[in-house]
Amino acid sequence: MPEPNLVSRGLQRLRSAIAAPPPGLPPRRLAQIRQQLQECAEGLGGEVSTRQRAARLAETYLGLDDAGRREFLRLIAVEFGPDPAAVAAAHAAYQKTIGSDAQWDAEAGLRHAVRSARIRILTQFNAIPQGVKFLVDLRADLLRYLDSDPQLAALDRELEARLGAWFDVGFLELARITWNSPAALLEKLIRYEAVHEIRSWDDLKNRLDSDRRLYAFFHPRMPLEPLIFVEVALTDRLADNVQQLLDVNAPVFDAQRADTAIFYSISNTQDGLRGVSFGNFLLKRVVDDLKRDFPRLKNFATLSPLPGFASWVRKHPEALADAGIALDADALAAGQWRSDKATLRTLRDRLPRLAARYLLEARRDGKPWDPVSRFHLGNGARIEQLDWLADVSDKGLRQSFGMMVNYLYDPDEIEANVEAFARETRIAASATVRRLGKR
Repeated sequence: MPEPNLVSRGLQRLRSAIAAPPPGLPPRRLAQIRQQLQECAEGLGGEVSTRQRAARLAETYLGLDDAGRREFLRLIAVEFGPDPAAVAAAHAAYQKTIGSDAQWDAEAGLRHAVRSARIRILTQFNAIPQGVKFLVDLRADLLRYLDSDPQLAALDRELEARLGAWFDVGFLELARITWNSPAALLEKLIRYEAVHEIRSWDDLKNRLDSDRRLYAFFHPRMPLEPLIFVEVALTDRLADNVQQLLDVNAPVFDAQRADTAIFYSISNTQDGLRGVSFGNFLLKRVVDDLKRDFPRLKNFATLSPLPGFASWVRKHPEALADAGIALDADALAAGQWRSDKATLRTLRDRLPRLAARYLLEARRDGKPWDPVSRFHLGNGARIEQLDWLADVSDKGLRQSFGMMVNYLYDPDEIEANVEAFARETRIAASATVRRLGKR
């Protein structure tokens, strides 16, 4: 009679085969990959064997087309989870031993049974050069397939948890990037910038000048791959126009006279680390570094986009009528109204009021609609100032009709703001913004 765990695995594979879409790989190739995965899951041999198996498996994955990679990930997700029969037996054993000296051994046995072979497979990639980066990129692929294939969700949860442990902020290194940093790293900054496109090497050089700072978090196993980076301008005022801030022809400000640090761009660079949060730690570390280098600094604020503003208006067109704005969202995003003086005067008064209402009232799943607002409010900032026509680039008009916002990090208020937002989703805002938001 076959063992229960073999029966369970057979039934599991049969169910998955019935539910599976047509495979993206020929049956023979699929069988070869299944064998490779099985060998990695069993983990036989020493360290050298483990490294060689992982390298071969990574090479196999990288050689597949998109459909093949999806089927590869589906194999891991469906066929290498915990054995249901083993979990049930371990759970029953644990229940029987509760309150006895054997409880702790039974608890360890239950943990072992629940730990899936997926984890054993994924962990082995750590043994090869670039293995951590390989897993980050593998999860980026996985996230693309997730919406159309819910059976990949279990693998994604396990991989996200594993990456969260490997990329704990305690393991990350903060580094300042300068014009003298390796060219390969500077090229990646140009490619990864997600907020305000870096248009040229002159543009990048301007962002690394003496009145600017650029910091990034790195992982020791990915030394030339910034995980997240923040761009800072040292000024003597609350910046309210990103085009002026990024003007390559503007004179360089004397950084020793600065009393304000403006965080004007924060970019996550690795799609595979979605859900692994370290942006708040980056800002805190950068503030400490800036205060050490520039003791005169007393104001720490952002010049931030409102990336969800236009989409919210499109979803709630009645908000425009409520604000007394005759144009629709498409006309606002096109920006031709800037050449009409009468319309310009009207919108200068009414559009900031609508933006204030959006930031103070718009909700999605009980939290602020705007993703940038959620990030900064959750980290203890307050909405300080709304900036009219602060970003008139095509992107700025398209996503927020040219509006931007300053979030202020006041050291005396950060902790209280974090607690109030976490407990009650209370939004901290200046009196000026609250007055604007009144209907």
